[in-house]
Amino acid sequence: MSELITGQKRSARCTEFTEADVGRDVTVMGWVDTRRDMGKIIFVDLRDRSGIIQVVIDDRVSAEDFEKASHIKNEYVISVEGVVNKREDSKVNPKLKTGTIEVIAKSVRILSECDTLPFQIEEADQVGDQTRLKYRYLDLRSKSMQRNLKLKSDICHITRNFFHDEGFIEVETPMLNKSTPEGARDYLVPSRVNPGMFYALPQSPQLFKQILMLSGYDRYIQIARCFRDEDLRADRQPEFTQIDMELSFVDEDDVIDVNERYLKKIFKEIKGIDIETPFMRMTYDEAMRRFGSDKPDLRFGMELTDMSDIFAGCEFKVFADTIAKGGSVRTITVPGAANYTRKQIDELIDFVKIYKAKGLASFAIENGEYKSNILRFMSEDIIAKVVERANAKEGDLVLFVADTNEVVFAALGALRCEMAKRLNLINKDEYKFLWVVDFPMFEWDEENNRCKAVHHPFTAPKDEDLSFMEERPLDVKAKAYDIVLNGTELGGGSIRIHSREVQRRVFNLLGFTDEQAQARFGFLLDAFKYGVPPHGGLAYGLDRLVMLVLGLDTIRDTIAFPKDKSASCQMSEAPNVVDEKQLDELHIKLNLPEEQ
Repeated sequence: MSELITGQKRSARCTEFTEADVGRDVTVMGWVDTRRDMGKIIFVDLRDRSGIIQVVIDDRVSAEDFEKASHIKNEYVISVEGVVNKREDSKVNPKLKTGTIEVIAKSVRILSECDTLPFQIEEADQVGDQTRLKYRYLDLRSKSMQRNLKLKSDICHITRNFFHDEGFIEVETPMLNKSTPEGARDYLVPSRVNPGMFYALPQSPQLFKQILMLSGYDRYIQIARCFRDEDLRADRQPEFTQIDMELSFVDEDDVIDVNERYLKKIFKEIKGIDIETPFMRMTYDEAMRRFGSDKPDLRFGMELTDMSDIFAGCEFKVFADTIAKGGSVRTITVPGAANYTRKQIDELIDFVKIYKAKGLASFAIENGEYKSNILRFMSEDIIAKVVERANAKEGDLVLFVADTNEVVFAALGALRCEMAKRLNLINKDEYKFLWVVDFPMFEWDEENNRCKAVHHPFTAPKDEDLSFMEERPLDVKAKAYDIVLNGTELGGGSIRIHSREVQRRVFNLLGFTDEQAQARFGFLLDAFKYGVPPHGGLAYGLDRLVMLVLGLDTIRDTIAFPKDKSASCQMSEAPNVVDEKQLDELHIKLNLPEEQ
């Protein structure tokens, strides 16, 4: 049974009523959160996105309406006309914002009924991810999801106001672009009116925001939708939102300054926290050396220690050979973990293997004695040096990885964070911001036997490195900077190349001939002929920012309709097959593997 809303208008949301409204005739509408039938009186907790208000249904409604109310179930949508009443002192509910008032019903309408729920709304957080995503419309009714999306909306509002006040102009850039495959895979969109040709959905607005700078717009901002066809993790989605900006006539310090003030405002208004500025800055090389990561979590210690010189030429062949081949032996010192069992150490060995490490050595100090799976290879001199350099004390566990620097950093950097979680060393109420700067400009692509850009090919190299860029490209540093919070990259940016000649040299180093660069990026290169200001920018992952502000584990809980790990929507069943007629209009013929 569903009744019409005709003739009724909602007076306000449920929690917008106060004691000042006592005696006022009102109409409230929402979902039945709970219903308590006491015989001659029915109590309904009525819920909308603002919260809950209690409705009292008794003999002041008609017999017909009371009969309807006796059949109401949870999640029915109802409308109640009534009068706001002050509760007796003994019946005040301090847990509710409206706990001192209630609505005495005069009439009740059932606007919509509800079938048996696949899960209770208040238990949505305990339901499996697949079920939550399939019934997302129910999951979105939960307090936590409504809080998350409301806060995300608030951050967008603060963002627009802040950058507007800073002189930024909000400009929308195209969704249907030319494919410029360099980095993640593009999502392609076939063109019906241009058969055989495709648009690409934007991985970022990078080229267009640079065009805006040379067009004289000076300061640009956009809350931009972006798309990347890549493998998913807890903090990634195929479609996501960036807070994207670009500024003209700036250097790194200018971009960093405005963004520190922006983050300070966000945390003050959303969390009530005064974060200290300026943030710490650390070079990429230092971050890797100390933490094994270019996004280090600074809330705890366990920094990496290089033991290579101590073990060079030692009896332990694994360590000695690794060092001789240009690799390294490094450690982390785990406080209070000397009592780890053989089984627990084996679990850590399996963990570092995920990061391509071949093994893990351990050294513990327990009850004044040394315990190690490599103790027989360590002389007293080596033991003394390891203990001193690792700053190891009674009860500590020292963990070693020996491999190429790349593997050592990845394995120990991840193990450091894993041990901090296991030992509860992380203060979740602490916010440690860090700028990581001076990234490498290039890295070597083994598969294609050429250099590739660490960030993207439009990042400017350091001025002092231009002279040897072609001779020693892997030594070139970039004018790039990432903003890191508690071990997660919030955003990244760089000063861009504004010289057509330097851009050509970078493209050549990346394996593009002049003709190939013109074919892919011609509109940018052509625009560079007509006066380009020095410029740079930065982009945040909005969903990731909300995740960190709220202390969530996944960005799925900050997105209304996220995809699962297979980039599918469980609710709408996208992606899905389309009619042959649609494919014919696009001149597309499928060539699927036989098993499909």
